[in-house]
Amino acid sequence: MSFFDQIQSRSESINSLLCVGLDPHQKELPADQWSASEESRCEAAYQFCKRIIDATAEHTVCYKPNAAFFEALGTKLGNVTLRRVIDAIPNDIPVLLDVKRGDIGSTAAAYAEACYEEKDGLNAGGVTLSPLMGWDSVSPFITGKYADKGAFVLCKTSNPGSNDILALNLQQQTVFEKIAGLANEWSSSAASDSPTSSTTPRLGLVVGATDPSALSKARKAAGSKLWILAPGVGAQGGDLDAACRAGLNDEGTGMLIPVSRGISRATDPAAEAMKLKEGINAARKAVLDERGEKRDQPGDSIAPYQKEFLEFSLKEGVLKFGSFVLKSGRTSPYFFNAGLFSSGSALHKLGKAYAAAIMSSKELVDKDGKVTFDVVFGPAYKGISLGALVCSALYSDFGVETGFAYNRKEAKDHGEGGILVGSSMANKRVLVVDDVITAGTAIRESHTLLQKIEATPVGVAIALDRAEKRSLEDPLSAVQAVARDLEIPVVSIVALPQLQEYLKLSSEYDEDVLKLVTEYRSQYGV
Repeated sequence: MSFFDQIQSRSESINSLLCVGLDPHQKELPADQWSASEESRCEAAYQFCKRIIDATAEHTVCYKPNAAFFEALGTKLGNVTLRRVIDAIPNDIPVLLDVKRGDIGSTAAAYAEACYEEKDGLNAGGVTLSPLMGWDSVSPFITGKYADKGAFVLCKTSNPGSNDILALNLQQQTVFEKIAGLANEWSSSAASDSPTSSTTPRLGLVVGATDPSALSKARKAAGSKLWILAPGVGAQGGDLDAACRAGLNDEGTGMLIPVSRGISRATDPAAEAMKLKEGINAARKAVLDERGEKRDQPGDSIAPYQKEFLEFSLKEGVLKFGSFVLKSGRTSPYFFNAGLFSSGSALHKLGKAYAAAIMSSKELVDKDGKVTFDVVFGPAYKGISLGALVCSALYSDFGVETGFAYNRKEAKDHGEGGILVGSSMANKRVLVVDDVITAGTAIRESHTLLQKIEATPVGVAIALDRAEKRSLEDPLSAVQAVARDLEIPVVSIVALPQLQEYLKLSSEYDEDVLKLVTEYRSQYGV
């Protein structure tokens, strides 16, 4: 199994998220043995670690020996002692070597060999890395002959000084959020290039439990698959409950809590490890119960394609949470800009989401499963690309063949002339595709144009329905007004109720975000 497969399997088999650190620094060893000789302090360090391993093996998901403390034992036997300790760890327990390497090219490859090789290296299963030199400093540790290994990259560490760099704001995110997103991309890329376990993560994140807000943001940026190593509980003052609430994924896993001194300095390390494991599991259960209560509350259902659409909209920065002043003058807690779907992968997913929404609609699909339109029309300008994406996705995902047409803003005075391009729409049933309906002006103009050429508009498909009143005096939304005035259905991929439900189910956003969206819907929603 790969490193993170082992982590997952071990966590499930012993019902634990505890990671035990092995840090034989000078203060942990008898003074007389430290000063006697290198051989004496190395043996003391080995016995110190062996005692912890023997006492805690049934409770720990993995062991995390810190290479620095072994190197400090002496140049002759320090690494030899580290390898002895790793060999003393049971084979079914993963070993995460805490080395925080960060270099490029042949140097990184040499570090990887030293950490991983079974015969002449340290035989670790995973390592900690600094990602600040980019992908080429990370790839030697998780690709090629080390594709079954794994690494936790430093993202937002638990020390106060991490704010000096990692919390700096870039254009729209912090440095650590950028690292979390890159780790997710790098992990997926490395996994896709591997002949086996293509869905297994190759990377995790180190995010301090001392900063629950950063934990929550890192989880959001990285997604639910990546594991987070969250140091700082205990001696550094991290709040376990808050950390679990912020860092656990939707399944209540995906996070390791490393503890070193809390166990090594305990009178009974075995009892302390059990106590820590049970405490983590209690915090974990409380988080899952809390999320379960939210799920059980009456709400608006959300389909898988809608959840996926919201997730990739957030990842692409198309959907943002914050404070945004709209044209209406209202201050909204969220903003949606479909123009930021600007990459091939994002546009591909966007087309699939539109197609899924259309095929899930009772208004646009008859009882025999056939669509009620012949042509997809994309009004200039944004609707042109959207219409093409929808036609392509309907065909590729559902085998639905339709025509595609769009209009120009100005008529051509050469060639075939005119303002309409593509499939003929005369005497055809037409579905209009756009991104959002703000006032409904573009849709009404399209409706008039289609009627002039004797086409029959049968519906409108949009990405997001804000589902809010046009004014305090008008109880209808812009979408409802279009549907009423034009007497055609308007289908959206998602609407405000689904956004609210997504936030209820998600573990990646602060409760304040849900509160603001809920209040906004209560005040302006239809």
